[in-house]
Amino acid sequence: MSANANITSSMSNKRNTWLWGFTPQTELWNGRLAMIGFISAVLIEVFSGQGLLHFWNIL
Repeated sequence: MSANANITSSMSNKRNTWLWGFTPQTELWNGRLAMIGFISAVLIEVFSGQGLLHFWNIL
């Protein structure tokens, strides 16, 4: 039981570290970057009055 508790406590201390592979930390960073991208797209649409693709002249 104590070995399992040590693994859990050591991983919770490193939740903001950048680890490669399928880890809980990777999912946290993926979510954070997705939120930044979504907010950026919304702000571009609000301030420019155009959609994101029209803003970059793709459409």
